[in-house]
Amino acid sequence: MQGTSQKILFIITKSNWGGAQRYVYDLVTALPRGEFEVGVAFGQHGRLARELQQAGIAIYPILSLQRNVSLCADIYSFFELIRLFHTERPQIVHLNSSKAAGIGALAARLSGIPHIIFTAHGWPFWENRSILSRTLIYFFSWITALLAHKIIVVSDYDLEIAQKMPFIARKVTRIYNGIGPLTLGSGERIRNAFPPHTHITGTIGELTKNKNHIALIEEARGNRDMYVAIVGEGELRPWLEQKIREYDLKERVKLFGFIPAHEVLRGFDIFTLPSIKEGLPYVLIEARAAGLEIQANRVGGVGEILDAKDMQNFSLEQMVQKTLALYHS
Repeated sequence: MQGTSQKILFIITKSNWGGAQRYVYDLVTALPRGEFEVGVAFGQHGRLARELQQAGIAIYPILSLQRNVSLCADIYSFFELIRLFHTERPQIVHLNSSKAAGIGALAARLSGIPHIIFTAHGWPFWENRSILSRTLIYFFSWITALLAHKIIVVSDYDLEIAQKMPFIARKVTRIYNGIGPLTLGSGERIRNAFPPHTHITGTIGELTKNKNHIALIEEARGNRDMYVAIVGEGELRPWLEQKIREYDLKERVKLFGFIPAHEVLRGFDIFTLPSIKEGLPYVLIEARAAGLEIQANRVGGVGEILDAKDMQNFSLEQMVQKTLALYHS
């Protein structure tokens, strides 16, 4: 550690590429190197880990850390984090994603970390689960918030919810996700996959239940004039492919896998976000910056993006500066 620089350790469950992972990458690569020494600990290896390595950021794989509940794995990852904190001795631990935040907050408290920050990327108890599951997730989210010294939420929607949680209102700050200047590609990869002059409905997001891509497939099933481009990768890909085959939609609904948003947005005539749960989606900020017509479910902070008159509030510069101020306070 050089001079009086502070060591920050970011913790996140998965190192694939979703909103939380992009948030971590944008922050760690934007922090002034002379002021901060930064590392990222994560569970499952993925694109985030590769991007961090290319950027020269220290990474710490926690192999037992996983999204699904597993008592043995969770206990093991807890002790792995304890060892990591004792070895690296960070002044700040910045927690992201529910599982990593819950385990990491307890481990950081017991390790005597002086500054524990938790970013809630959309409260997880709004997911489509049973009442019992949502109640338990609410309780553990609240415990995580109690253990953290400061809490960042990414929308006013989530801020209002946090302020109703007992004993944490004074610890919560809303900081919007932000993007840098957007340089758009041609979108030809999308356009060339469909017949000429077709009207393309496009969406971008991890292939999970929360993103609700099946709604677009079902809509296309009932509308023979609808062409759909789904950009993203994830656990539901085999099921979505099966539905596309079952409905005989292979010519009108296509899965493109992961492609950066800026490369494909010009391939869409309309951007749609059928999500049933969101925090503050980067892709929607990018779609607005690209000037696309937008259809979106108003969940989480979606309405705050759609209704914003000044998109400067969603700039990367503002996100970084406001987070830096929180680190210094």
